[in-house]
Amino acid sequence: MPHQPAPNLLSWASEIDEGAITQAARTARLPFVAGHVALMPDAHVGIGATVGSVIPTEGAIIPAAVGVDIGCGMVATETTLTAADLPDDLARLMPIVERRIPAGVGKGHDDPALDRTLAGLGLPHTSLTPKQEKTVAAQFGTLGSGNHFVEVCLDERDRVWTVLHSGSRGIGNQLATKHIAGARALMRRLAIGLEDPDLAYFTQSTPEFTAYIEDMLWAQRYAMASRARMDKVLVDALFRVVGKGSRVRTINCHHNYSERETHGGKDLWITRKGAIKADSGDEGVIPGSMGTRSYIVRGVGNPASYNSCSHGAGRRMSRGRAKRELSAQSLSEAMRGRTWNSDRAAALVDEHPEAYKPIDQVMADQRDLVEVRHTLSQVFNYKG
Repeated sequence: MPHQPAPNLLSWASEIDEGAITQAARTARLPFVAGHVALMPDAHVGIGATVGSVIPTEGAIIPAAVGVDIGCGMVATETTLTAADLPDDLARLMPIVERRIPAGVGKGHDDPALDRTLAGLGLPHTSLTPKQEKTVAAQFGTLGSGNHFVEVCLDERDRVWTVLHSGSRGIGNQLATKHIAGARALMRRLAIGLEDPDLAYFTQSTPEFTAYIEDMLWAQRYAMASRARMDKVLVDALFRVVGKGSRVRTINCHHNYSERETHGGKDLWITRKGAIKADSGDEGVIPGSMGTRSYIVRGVGNPASYNSCSHGAGRRMSRGRAKRELSAQSLSEAMRGRTWNSDRAAALVDEHPEAYKPIDQVMADQRDLVEVRHTLSQVFNYKG
């Protein structure tokens, strides 16, 4: 159940640092925030707005609250395969995934067949430079870096699932960075003082608002379509390794995005920065960290959270602190029994399970937001 750690804040987090509460309270004090800011159980300090927060705004939007990875989210596919169908290990799958789903900063691929998919998305209102158009095509269907990942999992019935985490890649970052800078410049031009410059905003009466909304919605479509393509590539690769299998269903959901919704009789922009939509019946994917569990959930539609829930476990350590305090050896121990990028353990220490909140506690904190439908345990993990 939620508690109120500060005025105009509701929090579902049993573990949250004071910095995140202070940061969220700054957001909640903005004059166009139309109601309370909701903090999910995985909430932690972000840039400008708190990661794991849901922000209702009327007549304005904060580009940094959506963030630089516009449309980042999850896609999961249930298959007809069971644990008994899998080989003793999935080492054969790793090179196929690495080749067909490139990962890393700036990584792309050359696939002329993507042109038809991209044409259906249309271009952003601002139009792209020739260099950006090449980036859009090359990075479509690629994973990215950081905490983006590919997994093969088993649920409580021993049914095989694939899970993938990715967003709008370089183009989303470029569009977001441009608009965040533009919002800051607008605040200076209008002499509007803010408690945090990263809370700079556009009001709907300005051309900047319209330009940002069109770019943001385009980047969200791009991210969802890119995940769908990677999901197809991943599942096809798994079936190729196993020698059989078919899809049962796929769940594709954003967790860094904004959309127009009606709450309390008002038409609002609901920005979910590290949160997924969990209206009654909505299916969602909530990943844990490397070495822990992930969850397939169904929303219960809690209006106090603006029909939202957490997007994952949520960091309890910064990446820098994790690298200082945790080790490649303990990460390897946590990942024992799984097929993963073990040769890159030293580079992945910042994704150590101990750098994140316990996913079981996060799920317990949001019993009034979602129902757990399936619990997934990893057997294969490929990190960006």
